[in-house]
Order: sequence, then structure tokens, then C-alpha cells
Amino acid sequence: MTIKVAIIGSGPSGFYTAESLLKSGQDVEVDIIDRLPTPFGLIRGGVAPDHQKTKKVAKAYEKTALNENVQYFGNVDVGKNITIDELRKTHDAVVLAVGAPTDRKLGIPGDDKIGVFGSADFVGWYNGHPDFTNLNPNLDVSAVAIVGVGNVAIDAARVLVKTPAEMAETDIAEHASIAVQKSPLTDVYMFGRRGPIEAKFTNVELREMGKLENCLPVIDPTQLPESVTGNWSDRDQRLKERNLATMREFLEVDPTNKDKKVHFEFFANPVEVLGNEKVEGLKVEKTLVEGGRAIGTGEFFTIDCGLVVAAIGYYSIPIEGVPFDTNNGIVIHEEGRVDDGVYAVGWIKRGPTGVIGTNKPDGEIAAKQILEDIRSSTKAGRDELNALLAERNVRIVNYQDWQKIEKAEVAAATGPAPRKKFVNIQDMLTVLD
Repeated sequence: MTIKVAIIGSGPSGFYTAESLLKSGQDVEVDIIDRLPTPFGLIRGGVAPDHQKTKKVAKAYEKTALNENVQYFGNVDVGKNITIDELRKTHDAVVLAVGAPTDRKLGIPGDDKIGVFGSADFVGWYNGHPDFTNLNPNLDVSAVAIVGVGNVAIDAARVLVKTPAEMAETDIAEHASIAVQKSPLTDVYMFGRRGPIEAKFTNVELREMGKLENCLPVIDPTQLPESVTGNWSDRDQRLKERNLATMREFLEVDPTNKDKKVHFEFFANPVEVLGNEKVEGLKVEKTLVEGGRAIGTGEFFTIDCGLVVAAIGYYSIPIEGVPFDTNNGIVIHEEGRVDDGVYAVGWIKRGPTGVIGTNKPDGEIAAKQILEDIRSSTKAGRDELNALLAERNVRIVNYQDWQKIEKAEVAAATGPAPRKKFVNIQDMLTVLD
């Protein structure tokens, strides 16, 4: 008996689920479905373009994709080309691995002005995600404000201030590279409501900020505590101690020949985006931390800026036919089980937390649940899926097609860049015609 599984989404959680199913030794047929022709989700569209080592995890996913029991269905939009209900009829199990593709809003006056962007959109723009190719943020500004002090915030800041030489070995989208190089930007401000100890960035990302060719990290030494206090796990305690040590090292960075600055603004809560139609500045309230919470002091200051990026978290989009928890931005489930034959993994299950490897246990759990729950199969699986999509004239991009697209991107690269990304779907499909 072959168990037929459809996985919606080809990011880390989807591939880890497929890998776990294959490793189970059971007879499985796995179909990985993605809206884009390109696989790998945030590995391609979210990981910073200057973090090429991180992106190499895709090679492990490729081994899974090329397994004879796995088929990649790229360029297939679930909800448009085929529905969840139809997949439940064709497959024994449907796994939701769609991530959290949209941004949490700032929720302050002025957050709808021209020049305010969510980090998902902004990161997608400089990573060449087809949804954001035409975002066109105006970088003809001297200052940018980034709300948030996590890895996404620090990635965005770093991409904005690196020199062309520092970005030469990256796969930043060409349109973004041109815009950044032309920008007169001199100052990036990162705002965190709480203090440096509570900041969410990991130490690897933080350390990079002290090693930039033309940018000085700026931090108020009075905001750095003598030591890390609080009720933290051993792991978190060590991380926060490393971060504190790194921030102290920032105070010793030589400012000579540094034309740009990244300002770490802690105990600072943005309360209003200033300007008329367009962003002109940010009003910020100073805070205190009491019981782990940021409390406003009633003291305010403003900074001039022409662009605001909100990096305060991602949010999943409700899926038709699937119960959704709007407060937490995740599907409603019990330990990953959403309904009979429907499972959730990754950010759509637990929210946008953790790193790439955090998704692996989700995949292992889902695979185990599927094999526990499904003892017999009468579903047609892949054959019926192919027939339905052919009937609807859907242009399926299989994994071999993706390899052709990737080969063309690599061939188009200049200098030491690993690839020149296609940034719209039609150009990708033209390669295959």
C-alpha cells in the first residue's frame, strides 16, 4: 500500500516533512506543491543574500526532491489552480507548510504612509521574490528607520550599508543592488522597545555589524548593563552574554573612514510615523522595562528618515477551508493535526519563531502522525493531481525544470556572484519554452 501525501509549500518545513516520510521506510508517494516555480521558500526569498553558506542547506533538500518517490509541482497555486478539498480527495494526507508570508503591522498612526514597508516585502524585494519585484522603495534618502531588533532587522540594515565590494559574492536582486548603490543613505536606526539583553538577534548576525567596511555601529554605552540578569535558560544566558560582549566591542570600533552608521536604539518605542503623504520621520517614546515589559515614560524624541521598515514579526494568511486562529496567525490544530488527514508544520503551525533547523522536528512529528493515522489507501494521488492540472492547463514546473532555471541563473551571473536571479515568473518559464 502506497500512502499518498501532498505537501503545500516547499520551504524547510515542507522538505523536512518529505525527508522524514522517506526515511520512515514506509511506501510513500510525496508531492510537494509550491505557488512559485522556484523551490525552497525562505531559503531563496528570505535568507539574506550575503549569507550564502546558510543557503547551502538547499542542497540537502535537493536530494529529497530528486528521490524517485517525490515529485515537485512548482507554479501551482493551491486555492487558485486546485483547492485544499480537492487535494484531500486525491491524497491520503495534506500537509500545510505555507509559512507566514506577510507582515505584522506597526499599528501606529501614519503606518500607511508612502515609504512604510513590512520586512517580508522589503526582504522579498532585495532577494528577488517575484511578488515584490515592483515594490520600488525609494532609497533616495539619507536615513532609514527599522523597527525591530531581531535577525531580520539586522539583515536589512546590513544589506543597506554594505559596500558593492562586500556584496559582490551575493545573489542580491539586480534592481535592489542598483538602488542600494545609488542611495545617499548615511544612517540606519534600529529601534527596540526593550533593552539590549532582550534583543532577539543571534550573535553571528550581531558580530557582522562590527566588521563592515564603511559602516560604524553606534550604541549608547549607558544602555549596556554590567552583566546579564534575569530568569533565562542556560542557552539563552550564554547567548545574551555573548551579545553583550559584542555590543561592548562596538564601542571600540575605529570610526575612521566610516561614512555610514547603524544606530542601535534600545528602550525606544515608535509611536507615530511623521509626514504628509510620505514618510518624513518617526516619533519615538522612551521606555523602561518592568517585569519584562516595556513601559512608556512619557518622554519622546523624533528622528528624520525617509523610509520605515517594520521588522516586528510575520503573519500567516488564512487558508480557505482550514480553521484559523486570527489572534496568533496560525491554523487551529492539536499537536499539528488540523483535521482528518490534514496536518500543519513550520510557521503556519507554531508562528514565525526559530531558525531553519527549528522546522525539522515539525517534519518528523508530522510524518509520524501521518503513518500512525493512515493505515490504508484508496486515493489516486499523483496521477489524479496531474490529470486535474492538465485539464486546467496549468503549466507545472517540475524539479528538472527548476534545475534548468537555476542553470540559466548561474550562467547569467557576473564576477563572483553565485547567480543572477530571475525576478518574475514569466522570465523563468521562458527559459523552459
